[in-house]
Amino acid sequence: MSEVLVKQIHEASMKILEQAGIRFHHPDALKVLKEHGVRVESGIAYFTEAQVMDWIGKAPATAKIYADDPQYDVVLGGDRSWNAPAAGPTQILETDGTLRPANMADFVKMLKLYEANPSYSINGGVPCQPEKVPEQWSTLLLLYSAFLHSRKSIWSGSGNYEQMEAVIELTKLRYGVTDEELKAKPRIMTIVNTDTPLQFDINMTETMLTFLKYRQPLCVAAASMAGTTSPVTLGGTLAMANAEIISALVLAQMYAPGAPVIYGSQSTNADLRSAAIAIGSPEGALCYKYCGELAQFYGIPSRAGGCLTDAKQLDVQAGYESMLTYYACREGKVNAIFQSAGILNSYLAASFEKMITDFEVIDFADRYLKEFEINDETVPLELIKELGPGEQYLTEEHTLEYCRMETLTPNISARGPMADPAGALKRNIAKRMGKLLDSYQPPVIDKSVLDGMRNLLRSHGISDQDIQNMEID
Repeated sequence: MSEVLVKQIHEASMKILEQAGIRFHHPDALKVLKEHGVRVESGIAYFTEAQVMDWIGKAPATAKIYADDPQYDVVLGGDRSWNAPAAGPTQILETDGTLRPANMADFVKMLKLYEANPSYSINGGVPCQPEKVPEQWSTLLLLYSAFLHSRKSIWSGSGNYEQMEAVIELTKLRYGVTDEELKAKPRIMTIVNTDTPLQFDINMTETMLTFLKYRQPLCVAAASMAGTTSPVTLGGTLAMANAEIISALVLAQMYAPGAPVIYGSQSTNADLRSAAIAIGSPEGALCYKYCGELAQFYGIPSRAGGCLTDAKQLDVQAGYESMLTYYACREGKVNAIFQSAGILNSYLAASFEKMITDFEVIDFADRYLKEFEINDETVPLELIKELGPGEQYLTEEHTLEYCRMETLTPNISARGPMADPAGALKRNIAKRMGKLLDSYQPPVIDKSVLDGMRNLLRSHGISDQDIQNMEID
């Protein structure tokens, strides 16, 4: 049934691209499209199915990001899912329920938690948007902080041509590479979003063309809201979002044939009682799942979803919505699962306690999806015969040998008898967080590299105080 639906979504999207078209606001995008035979009228580009399939076919099936530590290199594509940080919340929910603006200490603490968790090979980006960071150079400064705190594969925010060229220069300084070396071994990825409905804006175009120029992996994502910015029907939303994504990916391949691109979607529905976005909904989960399946249809990597919730605090709603949306990504074989830890209140807030519970969701999903074996060792017939009816297996050597391999030992779940069951989860979350922070290891960076990066920041008018704010431990 999924294969049939994917084909139907594709066919509907082709009609949208041919008959409704996509408005591209940047003249550079329109120039590329016209030069490659796309019909453009009044800034709206109309694509034929033949054009779409020809150019999408030039995109590689995988996208690789090289980390500072090679054990964290990431290859997006195929059936493997990679967890990636949250993106964009401006507020932090404290343990006592207080909501406050995010700051740089929060940003760095999040980087450390992702860094210390072995379930992650991707770090950086904007796990929260800290206040008091100069807006013009926020993407550059936060990337600098990520470079200082992570050895993993890094993703970057977006911006205009000047800001993105600075991002590329900082990346080259961090890894000591030339333009050609960076193109040969990509070091960062980014995400650009369509401007739903059926548009692509100026800033996203400049981010996109800069990353393509240097052949760094680029994700194009739609974030349609069924009922407000797209048709209320799931089929209509998926078809329109797919048309937006595909149009930008076609542009990408026309500009830089063979450059690594990623199919992304955070589309979901609106709750029509208030018109508010509903990121933890079953409809959203289906959008995230079909993102993965549509990307596989086109033969390119995917990005979607995460542990998403509209809950305002860490409660039962946060739990069931996050488990559903994360598992939908895994079921759809989404390659890069951003927003995979910490999100609350429809992307507006983050919580450290929510991060730790989402880490547990990831562990549970990993175990559930891990195949088990049937062989002479896992079905110990001789032992079963020897013990016979009515005996126990707890003290058997076979149990001791396999217990850690066969069963997941949760980090925070409250099980068994305890004196204070009501407070057990809270204590376990704090304990898990403390262990991760204690195990954090920063990258080792030569002073000459640090000086080079600082000088680049200064060359863009960034003050020493703002630079120092990024360097907090």
